[in-house]
This record gives sequence, structure tokens and C-alpha cells, in this order.
Amino acid sequence: MPLARRRTRAILGAVVLAAVLVPLGMWLRNSSLVRVEHVTVTGIEGRQAAAIRGALTEAALDMSVLDVRDDALKTAVEPYPIVRSLRTRTDFPHGLTITVNAYEPVAALKSGAGLTPVAADGTVLRGASTGGLPVVGVRSTPGGSRVRDAQSLRAIGLLAAAPAALRARVSRVYRGPTGLAATLERGPKLYFGGSGEFAAKWGAAAAVLGNSTSKGARYIDLRVPARPVAGGLKPRTAESQPQL
Repeated sequence: MPLARRRTRAILGAVVLAAVLVPLGMWLRNSSLVRVEHVTVTGIEGRQAAAIRGALTEAALDMSVLDVRDDALKTAVEPYPIVRSLRTRTDFPHGLTITVNAYEPVAALKSGAGLTPVAADGTVLRGASTGGLPVVGVRSTPGGSRVRDAQSLRAIGLLAAAPAALRARVSRVYRGPTGLAATLERGPKLYFGGSGEFAAKWGAAAAVLGNSTSKGARYIDLRVPARPVAGGLKPRTAESQPQL
């Protein structure tokens, strides 16, 4: 058989096969044979967790494991700003696992009597819990999805740089005469000043707070992180003066 005829027959065969397999594939993608029936949602806790799981489960049960529509899942959780992103994994023939990558609130914006949680990058997390979060005073609650005010963002950035254990002890962050300052529960005030170096300053704060000779200090001046100063201590003898 001439080469040209063999090629023609091969092409025709491929066309016929495609004409059969493509409709079969489309049918299978939406068939009950691969319909999502078991949905597992992980990675989310807190006040909105149950509602988020419910919204994702309802959306997923309208899909198949061969046709997971990420856009539909994202749309389902649009009312919950705490959801940063989603990752899916199918378990043929009927399982779907959805992992939620959630924002972590680091502060609560306070305007009047209202508290609004916010993430480290300034994303406003309306509806999330504000329990135990340090407070940052603002003139007004942001109307959009992000904080735009530069001073508020600096205060949020200060909290984001704090070690988790120390951040949990901060009751509020405010702007004082010397710059940013933080009030600790059962502890001294921390003066951070107007410059950056937040990570270094938190490290210095942790070192001073861990030093028994600074016990009873009313404040710690961290404006020069290499030389923190604990102030308001009761007078001590020369031998017992703290070396910070």
C-alpha cells in the first residue's frame, strides 16, 4: 500500500477515534460514576470554620473528580476574607479534599466601640474572631478589603514581626511621643521609636524580659536595639545594677 494512502487511513482512523472518545470523555466528566460524594475540608478553624466548610462542601458536591472547578470554590468563600487560597486533591472515584490556606489575624483595629481583625499584610478579615488580639486604634474602620493608612500599617507590621509568644501578651499598640509603643499585659511598656528594625527590637525586648534583673521595670526603651534600656526600676546597689 502506498505510503500516502497509509497516512490517509491513519488520519481517518484518528479522526474516528477522537469522534468516539471525546464525547465519551465529556460524558464521563459529568457522570455519576465520578461524582463528588465525600468532601473533606482542612486548614480552617475558628468562628467562621463551620460556615466555610459548609459553603465549600455545597459547591463541591456539584462537581466530579474529573471536573473540579476552582473558580466555583473560590466564589463560594468570597464572603469570608479570612480564606487566602484553596488547594484541592481528588480521591478517585468520589472523594475531594480541600485545604484552606487562611490568613492569621495579628491585630484588631479599634474605631469607636468596634473591633475588626486584620492580617499582617493589612487585609481586613471581617467576621473573624478578635478574641485575644492586640488592639490598634484607627480613626475609622477601612471601608475596603485592605488597610491603606500608613501609620496603621506600621503598627500592624510591628505586631507581625513579634514572636508569637510576645504578641500574645500585647494588649495594644499606639503612637506615643517617641514613636510606636506597645503595652504588655502584666509587663512594662515597650518603646520602639519611629524607625524600623522591628525584628531586632523584638529580639532585644525578649532578651530584657528574660533577664531577672529587669523584673519590675515600667518600660523598656528599644529605640536602639543593640542597647535596650529598662527604666522605672527600684534603686539597687551598684553590685546589683542590671547590665542590659
